[in-house]
Amino acid sequence: MIKNIKWLLLVSLTVVACSEKNDDVVVNNTSDGLPLTSGTADFSKYVSVGNSLTSGYSDGALFIEGQKGSYPAILADQFSKVGGGEFKIPFTADNIGGLLFGGTQIQGPRLYFNGTGPAPVSGTITTEITNHLTGPFNNMGVPGAKSFHLLAPGYGNPAGVLTGQANPYYVRFASSNTATIIGDATAQNPTFFSLWIGNNDVLSYATSGGTGVNQLANLNPATYGPNDITNTNVFANVYSQLVTSLTGGGAKGVLANIPYVTSVPFFTTVPTDAIPGLPVASAGQLNQLFGGINAALTANGLPTRFQTLVADDGNPTTIEKNPLLIKDESLLNISAQITAALTPTLGAQTAGYLGSIYGQARHATNAMATKDYILLTARTIIGTTQSGAPSPFNTIGVSYPMQDNTTLTAVETAEVKTATDAFNATIQALATSKGLAFVDANAVLNQVATTGYTANSFNVTSTYVTGGGFSLDGVHPSPRGYALIANKFLEAINLTYGSNFKAVNLGLYRILFPAML
Repeated sequence: MIKNIKWLLLVSLTVVACSEKNDDVVVNNTSDGLPLTSGTADFSKYVSVGNSLTSGYSDGALFIEGQKGSYPAILADQFSKVGGGEFKIPFTADNIGGLLFGGTQIQGPRLYFNGTGPAPVSGTITTEITNHLTGPFNNMGVPGAKSFHLLAPGYGNPAGVLTGQANPYYVRFASSNTATIIGDATAQNPTFFSLWIGNNDVLSYATSGGTGVNQLANLNPATYGPNDITNTNVFANVYSQLVTSLTGGGAKGVLANIPYVTSVPFFTTVPTDAIPGLPVASAGQLNQLFGGINAALTANGLPTRFQTLVADDGNPTTIEKNPLLIKDESLLNISAQITAALTPTLGAQTAGYLGSIYGQARHATNAMATKDYILLTARTIIGTTQSGAPSPFNTIGVSYPMQDNTTLTAVETAEVKTATDAFNATIQALATSKGLAFVDANAVLNQVATTGYTANSFNVTSTYVTGGGFSLDGVHPSPRGYALIANKFLEAINLTYGSNFKAVNLGLYRILFPAML
């Protein structure tokens, strides 16, 4: 029996911090007793190219300690033992996170775990994007960048920030207002590179609950919205250009593919049955209402959409669960049929209102073939009151449907998976044809999400807060997660180029950043 209808994200969680700092991380200069060797690769000038995953973004922000623990920074530490040169990072101004543009905040601070859930750290944001940094910088990871953004002139122009034509993170260190990310990377004449890009080409669609457009036929990315899925042919063409540019000077490198979004806690933390047992009267009222709508669906030859809700049984040792009520825009809108079916008993006004909110509503499902994913950001609204909606039809997730931007339906998930598979086929094919190292990041994070990944006596999982693999934003890795990813890059590099780098000890990397850094 749980009487509070609002779903509680975290119950009795204990956070295990592995160390207060990562400053004590030591890179070994031997591998199983043998001197380290670079094999056939030259690591004297290493440049990393990518998005937030390359920059070290964590806990919903970019900040100094996160940047220091990025997977490229970990790789550069290893490379330094075999002749690798300086690895310059465009550091932010503080460990608060967030960005200012002309003194106005445009990005918020990082999150920390306050004992019950994620909360923004206190402090003053000091990273002003108009305080331009002089490069070049080896870490060319730009949070928010999609594949085609790496080729876009003006992506670092301050004039385009407020219109969405430029990226504030790149504005800070672009070599000029007309520069491109890939141009700034190749201008450094790297001898070795890493490229991990493409996540955002599907991720923004998924994290917005599928509110964007799947650009199946649009070959012009300049016309895409921020939450659209990149056309697979556009991606293939862009990615080929990127790899050709990076290898043009004879550089060797490593490519990584794109994980399925459903392997990260942003999509797996909030269950579809997050509603506890309802008061007997409420359960009876809603079952009568939804039963009537199911009858109308059956009468029109359509599948039913609502389950029978369970009442609180009054037993303190049992936990009843009910499915969340969601809106599914892929469903046939039956507002008119609902209104007609309910008007004789409820009257035209009430029936019309219920028809308008339940026309594309259904209960969420956890069945494998039709599984829904509830976004992590929805956790704070479940069980709250919908403004402007009349009682008793105003409890979000119970009697008022959660809207499209809070869920990823099976149809939307399939769109994301299809695009991801196509992107990954492109990446692997280019790695093979160019003789580059390849990291199957999709397989790595799938293992973290299913069985967990064990190393150095630690089992890294995707469980939110306590699993050790992901930060509090539910999308980006934790320090330990980034260390695991770095190890997988090292494995791929060793395999392809005959080097013998030793994996870093995951136990030396914390699972969460504290409030104070």
